[in-house]
Amino acid sequence: MSGFDWSALMRAGMTGLRLTPDQFWRLTPAELRLMLGQGAGMPSMNRAGLNALLAAYPDKTQGERDDGS
Repeated sequence: MSGFDWSALMRAGMTGLRLTPDQFWRLTPAELRLMLGQGAGMPSMNRAGLNALLAAYPDKTQGERDDGS
């Protein structure tokens, strides 16, 4: 686990990231990191990634009908 970037959080508070305490404490870690600009550089899924997911989790098996029989 990496350390928490307190300086980024303090900068966010001074540069327009205005949240009420309730809103802040309801954020997930992923939402907070995204709002702080961390992890925003992740590439979107491409065709190869989609094909890998389709191969790993097929909708139906060969010869199976849509009604499951």
